[in-house]
Order: sequence, then C-alpha cells, then structure tokens
Amino acid sequence: MKTEYHDPVLLKESVDGLAIKTNGTYVDVTFGGGGHSREILSRLGPDGKLFGFDQDTDAANNIPEDDRFQLIQANFRHLNRFLKFYNITEVDGILGDFGVSSHQFDSGARGFSTRFDGALDMRMDQSGTQSAHEVVNQYSMEDLRGVLQQYGELRNGHAIANTIVEARTNGPIATTTDLKKVLGKFLPKHKEQKILAQIYQAIRIEVNQELQVIKELLLQAHDILAPNGRLSLISYHSLEDRLVKRFIRTGKFEGEVEKDFYGNAQVPFKKVGGLIVPSQEEINRNNRARSAKLRIAKKV
Repeated sequence: MKTEYHDPVLLKESVDGLAIKTNGTYVDVTFGGGGHSREILSRLGPDGKLFGFDQDTDAANNIPEDDRFQLIQANFRHLNRFLKFYNITEVDGILGDFGVSSHQFDSGARGFSTRFDGALDMRMDQSGTQSAHEVVNQYSMEDLRGVLQQYGELRNGHAIANTIVEARTNGPIATTTDLKKVLGKFLPKHKEQKILAQIYQAIRIEVNQELQVIKELLLQAHDILAPNGRLSLISYHSLEDRLVKRFIRTGKFEGEVEKDFYGNAQVPFKKVGGLIVPSQEEINRNNRARSAKLRIAKKV
C-alpha cells in the first residue's frame, strides 16, 4: 500500500507481528497516514476495535471511514489515560512506527527536512510551546552540546554548539537555510547530507522529547497489554532501537536485569523472532525504509 501522506514501512511484517485476533482490541500509536491502521482493520472482524494515536493534526485527514476505528489526537505518552477514557483497560496489541512521516519530511514549512527552506520548527505537535527555534537560539552552549552529542551522536558537538552560539549574537537563526549557512564549515560536500541529518535528528529529538516518550510508552505497554499481548515496534536509528531492544530483554533502560529469589530474570516481555529489516525490494521502492528495524515481543 502506498499513500500520498506516507508509505508504511514493513507493513505486512509489523502487522503480522501483532498476531491479530479478529475480535481483538489494538492500538496504532503512530497513526500518521493510516497505512498500518488500515492493514490492521482489514484483519479484524466486526467485533474488533482499533485506536490510533497521533499528535499531528494533519493526521486527522486520513481517518478511515470505519466504525471500528477511533483516532485519539494526542501523544502516545498518554496511552493509558486516553484508553481509560474509552473504558479500555486491556488491549491485545500495540504497533508503533517511530519514524518521521513522509508528509512531515515533505512539508518544507515544518522544518523537518534538510532539502527545503523553512522555519526552524520541527514540532510534531503544532500546539507545542518549544520548537527548534528555541533550541537553536536559546539553549546554552553546554545544553546544545549535550543535545548534539547525545541525540545526534556527533563527536564535534562542542564545536558545532559553539559556532551556533557565536552566530546568533548577530541575530536569530530563523530558518533551516540560516542554520545550514552558519554550519557551512562542518558540512563537506561528500558528507553534507549525512551530517545535516544527524544535526536535524538531534534537534528534533530534543524538541519532541522522542526518547522520553518511547520510554513512557514501553513502561505503560506492559500494564495495558493482555496476557500474551503483542508489541510490534519499528525504529529508525540506534538510540530508539537500543531502548526497545534493552527493555524487551531486561525490562529496564539501564542497569542489570532484576531477578527473583531463585535467580530467575524478571522481564515484562519475551521477544518473538529476531530483528526484522526491510527487503531490498522495499528499500528500492521506499528509500526511507532503509534504516528501519522491527522488533516484536509478547507480554509474559
């Protein structure tokens, strides 16, 4: 399936991972263009139910005409609270595709893409108070360095942060083009797009608190999933994938796995199968799938 809004990545594999029950209740925490949701709905019977979460108001344009579907326009960090509003205390599966949608990348004015000129925004939730503009123009040099090194994995994060702080003394860095000009000396032609992508990723993660909300989702998932309920999660960079992989394996984000009195590991999930990545055919069709990693687990 391909939509103008977003080409769903690992569509069959991720929905297969949910082991759909025809009368089950499922959640697509990253509704976006609705590609994954429509595939889930195609496998549900008349008594099945699907909830979609998306904080981007543009996603409301993609709601399927299906009484079994309910869109919740909120960040999935509020998963349990909103499901309780609908009297849902247990679900059979949760699907998440953590990537930025094609629609967001292709909307130059949103500031997500390195290809277009646009305001320094990068908010997935347009009602959010902090945008990329605040991060770039108001963060201290040390805070900027931390963002670039931790979320962009840039070894020269200190030098980049220092250059940004010096440049903004002459006036705000207002657009993506302004930012590229400021950072020109760090962008050799043969690596320009790669380095820009790391810088944009770092700022975007900070603006949207992306890693924190994934942690909050994982912690809530165990509470809301039914016994043997499934998680099917697609990550696009090592920071996301590390969180998912470690939590599935240990039930924690850092430190040693907890054990009972007898030394048995106490973990909330059991992995199902191994790491799944897109086929070369899918990558050829949709280049944005190239870095996707799918991990599937069930509640124990």
